[in-house]
Amino acid sequence: MKKSILKHVILTATVLAAGFYGCKDNADKLTAVDENSASNETANLVVNLADTGIKIEPTMYGIFFEDINFAADGGLYAEMIKNRSFEFTLPKMGWLEPNSDRHKYNKGSGFLSPMKYPGETTNHNYARVEVKGPDYELINEGFRGMGIKKDAKYNLTIDAKKVSGDIQKINFQFIAENGVEVGKTSITPETTGWKSYEAQLTATNTVMKAKLKITFEGTGTIDLDMVSLFPEDTWKGRKKGLRKDIVELLDGLNPGFLRFPGGCIVEGRTLERRYQWKKTVGDIEDREILVNRWNTEFSHRLTPDYYQSFGLGFFEYFQLSEDLGAEPLPILSCGIACQFNTGELVPMDQLDPYVQDALDLIEFANGSTATTWGKLRADMGHPEPFNLKYIGIGNEQWGPAFIERYKVFHKAIKAQYPEIKIVSGSGPFPEGDYFEYGWEELKKLNVEIVDEHYYKPPSWFRENATRYDSYDRKGPKVFAGEYAAQSVAIASPENKNNWECALSEAAFMTGLERNAEVVTLTSYAPLMAHADGWQWTPDMIWFNNLKSYGTPNYYVQKLYGNNPGTDLLSITENEKPLTGQHSLYASAVKDAHTNELIIKVVNTSDGKQTVDISAIGSNFAGRGTITTLRHDDLSSENSFDNPQNINLYDVDFQVKDGKIELELQSQSMNVIKIKI
Repeated sequence: MKKSILKHVILTATVLAAGFYGCKDNADKLTAVDENSASNETANLVVNLADTGIKIEPTMYGIFFEDINFAADGGLYAEMIKNRSFEFTLPKMGWLEPNSDRHKYNKGSGFLSPMKYPGETTNHNYARVEVKGPDYELINEGFRGMGIKKDAKYNLTIDAKKVSGDIQKINFQFIAENGVEVGKTSITPETTGWKSYEAQLTATNTVMKAKLKITFEGTGTIDLDMVSLFPEDTWKGRKKGLRKDIVELLDGLNPGFLRFPGGCIVEGRTLERRYQWKKTVGDIEDREILVNRWNTEFSHRLTPDYYQSFGLGFFEYFQLSEDLGAEPLPILSCGIACQFNTGELVPMDQLDPYVQDALDLIEFANGSTATTWGKLRADMGHPEPFNLKYIGIGNEQWGPAFIERYKVFHKAIKAQYPEIKIVSGSGPFPEGDYFEYGWEELKKLNVEIVDEHYYKPPSWFRENATRYDSYDRKGPKVFAGEYAAQSVAIASPENKNNWECALSEAAFMTGLERNAEVVTLTSYAPLMAHADGWQWTPDMIWFNNLKSYGTPNYYVQKLYGNNPGTDLLSITENEKPLTGQHSLYASAVKDAHTNELIIKVVNTSDGKQTVDISAIGSNFAGRGTITTLRHDDLSSENSFDNPQNINLYDVDFQVKDGKIELELQSQSMNVIKIKI
């Protein structure tokens, strides 16, 4: 991968910087797609600083989170033990007994047997360990290993109950990939009843794929459950909380909203396996796990060990939204399983429990502590309401079955909570008969927001910068809820987070911003992926057990999210919006809080371009800043080894004769900021 070479030169009123790139064989090259190649002529742009009356919603640029690619367990949720409560379909999955043989007596070691709790419980299993000799070892492999950092502390908790014999101590060790110990601690089991124990390990070395080994002193039988391990250094220092480095990347996006928990994961491959928010709140120990719907979805990335512990549940999502200063946007099942799988329907006369789930969720988020669900929120540590304003019904459902069910939700929610804005959907594709049918029916219902999704080639994004120019200004608003340029093809494991994809998205997003009267929420998808556990590409953030980094797509989103402005302005050339002429795309906003003009200009050509920007209605201050994102190679990516290969850099410029004159680098995204 080539390194970006950035040269900063300021020549009077012209900013020069360096760089740029080529593309994947089976993706359209920019130079082949753009009808208007760059020329040496200056593009004369005019910004009208008069008030358009169109506001940029605070929700304009947000985050879409889905538990795909091990984004929750093994990712954002910092738990390091896989199958901590022995609840997987195969209860010993994730656990190893290297010195045991299920076909032998194991006289010198021992054996673990999964046991069922009596009665109806949400925590179904525990482990009964017969320790017969000193050679018994029980090892948890973690989520593709456990990332530990030298001198960092890790908090262990475990539930244990002595059954028989005389086990005096339980030892815990971090072991490196070569089997060497890199941290240890122990507990002393005390009673014949269940008791929770705590201990702490300090890592003596940094290891990417460590494991946790458990051994016993003495012999006998002991029961174990909820074996849990978290880094002490979590986001905001919360016990059993979120992975700090990943949340810091999310926080850096300055998101206006957080959509959760998906995505197709909301729907489930069957209705029985749909996401049910009520099972994700309350005590962590009582949250019933569920097989993740992405575990065997793709033959190219089978992950049968992919489950949801729901340690990251709806309370934690609301809490994270609050931490990020983002509006929470929960999405709930509408009574249709994923139509790419079974498409199973709940009968209309059995829809009431699904509708009640939506009403109860609003009470959980906003209700007083005197209400049933508001009290649960308070009991979990948040007596103040979360101030939920939005709720989504269904994800990518389509056809008459969705409209029929949506109507029931809409009527019930509006009757009880008329202030809540409901997000509906137009299906998984941005065109076609079902898309048109969905829009037609949703308009009849006067819905507030319609969710559109598009996973398309980079060329589609450049060609669709005008997509929303013709949308009805008096119709429903648009949530561009899932989008990402696909360098190869949708769902291909060969898709890359390369610079061509990111640049094309940047060009497209100028069209979203120019149409802020219609488009009120936007989010890239999917959000993140584990380097060793992904199913879908591309993804905005990549992480392994130790590190995380933002892709070029991340930095495009960051530029928009941190420069949203408050009021839409007009920027034109020859009285027309810049939507690809000379391979340039542009949008402009004013930030009323800082009294700044913010212009986004994307140059998709393979040559530098000079722009001459003048203003109507006011004057520019004498000095401004241009932030640029670029690279010479279209196929270039960021990586763990070079996480800032494609990154942002700032250069100051000066106004000359009342105008901004800039030389834009080839194939670059630029954010120009200046006081007005």
